[in-house]
Amino acid sequence: MLDTEFGNWIGRTEQCHGAFSSEAARKLSATVGGTAAKTGAPIPYLAHWCAFTPDTPMAGLAKDGHPNLGGFLPPIQLPRRMWAGGALEFYAPLHVGAEISRHSTIAAVAQKDGAAGPMVFVTVTHELREGDTLAIRETQDIVYLDIPAEFSPPRTKPTPTTPALIEAVEVNEALLFRFSALTFNAHRIHYDLPYAQNVEKYPGLVVHGPLQAMLLMQAATSFAKRAPRKFRFRSVHPMFHFDDIHLFGTETADGMTLCTGLVDGHQGMQAEITWEDTL
Repeated sequence: MLDTEFGNWIGRTEQCHGAFSSEAARKLSATVGGTAAKTGAPIPYLAHWCAFTPDTPMAGLAKDGHPNLGGFLPPIQLPRRMWAGGALEFYAPLHVGAEISRHSTIAAVAQKDGAAGPMVFVTVTHELREGDTLAIRETQDIVYLDIPAEFSPPRTKPTPTTPALIEAVEVNEALLFRFSALTFNAHRIHYDLPYAQNVEKYPGLVVHGPLQAMLLMQAATSFAKRAPRKFRFRSVHPMFHFDDIHLFGTETADGMTLCTGLVDGHQGMQAEITWEDTL
């Protein structure tokens, strides 16, 4: 079924243009901390996720807040969609106020059977340029799966016991709403508690994966005072608005291993960073 139904989506491309404005810089800074970058200054790492906000009309949204099936992404008939992880390579800075182009390609569509039932993974690659200069190569992993009858947490992975970096993060409904607004992400699991609990069977509002990745990136670069060349992340356990979330980092020979999670508890997102001057 997969080969005939979704195989023709592999290789499909999309070209978008966007910008990270000084207003967006102020709002991102007010939401996740840090100094707001001025027009012409390099944008914060991963802030390009705020530069390409969707413009789907209200009539084009499904009941979960995502755009209806089809379009650029394949119409996979599994009701839960998540940004499961990704990898980035940084080549040159992007700048506040500059026009950014993003060329996206569906690189792979794969079906797997997991403990929760069938899953479909869609891999999308992105190349971001400012003018003719390649700034970022990115791989985005999206997973589709069924909604369970009740919440069943995945197997837990413990957080580090002796990290070099540990930082508390205040997570609440306002933070999740603001990040949804910054990225124009209408997925209701992040701001609509009755929907998250009654429809998608989560115990609370889900903390965005990209938000966790941004917080880890910000904490790591501030701690080491170094620029990233590579960054990889993946979600291993959902984190919720009521969790006492911390950021953890352990130094390696050429970077850091990172995760979000609970002190003396489980990890939420895992990440690895490689510094620019160690390659």
